[in-house]
Amino acid sequence: MNKHPNLMFPRVACVLALSLLAGGCASTSQNPDDPFEPYNRAMFGFNEAVDKAAIKPLARGYDEVAPLPVKSGVGNFFGNVGDIWIGFNNLLQGKAGDAFNDAGRVLINSTVGILGVFDVASELGLEKHDEDFGQTLGVWGVGEGAYFVVPFFGPRTLRDTAVLPIDLAGDNVWAIDSVATRNALTGLRLIHTRAALLGVDKTLEEGTLDKYAYARDFYLQQRRYKVYDGHPPREDFDDLSAAAIGAGADAAARAARTLELAFINDETASTGSRP
Repeated sequence: MNKHPNLMFPRVACVLALSLLAGGCASTSQNPDDPFEPYNRAMFGFNEAVDKAAIKPLARGYDEVAPLPVKSGVGNFFGNVGDIWIGFNNLLQGKAGDAFNDAGRVLINSTVGILGVFDVASELGLEKHDEDFGQTLGVWGVGEGAYFVVPFFGPRTLRDTAVLPIDLAGDNVWAIDSVATRNALTGLRLIHTRAALLGVDKTLEEGTLDKYAYARDFYLQQRRYKVYDGHPPREDFDDLSAAAIGAGADAAARAARTLELAFINDETASTGSRP
């Protein structure tokens, strides 16, 4: 898998630029984290429609047909591929120990784990991390900016949206020379990740007053949690709590727990390990 600039990156950059322009024209909301709320809600609805029409049915079929060992192997394989970019970002963040850990994971899982199909590294005590270039900028003090929903890619912040082409360039799946192979692996990864979240859809819809708002608040909370490696500033959570109270505290608690379980399931499916 050789990394190289390909035609997908300029296309993605153009889509993001047009999306940012459209977001800038939208009226502001009362939530300081979400000044583009009218646009974001519309794009959230669009992404959900695409999911309902195409991605979710495929994920259901995959979930029913693929046996558990196959799904575990698929998650482990993509987790191993992702460890390369994760390790590079840990190095950029000054966390040499974590970067060395990630390099060890790739070496062990790519050999003993048969190209990452088996997560031997986790069994040996090498921790799985989750880093990207947006988090790297956050560690070095670049503000996250407003919440922003990207077409097809889903929730982001303006900081993470701006560096999305860089994260794609660092993704070994996106850098595969063969278009057919790249598209097939990208589609498999998308369907595998979506299948891991099938169980929370109904619960989320029944447990929230506003699915969009709670998805937004959960995403922002998780991003801050990741940037600060589990120790975000207290005020970040205080702000989210105040917003939740305004919309209904009981529903917020149920939604937060549901989304937390979705996050855990997603991480488990990606790594093939137990939380």
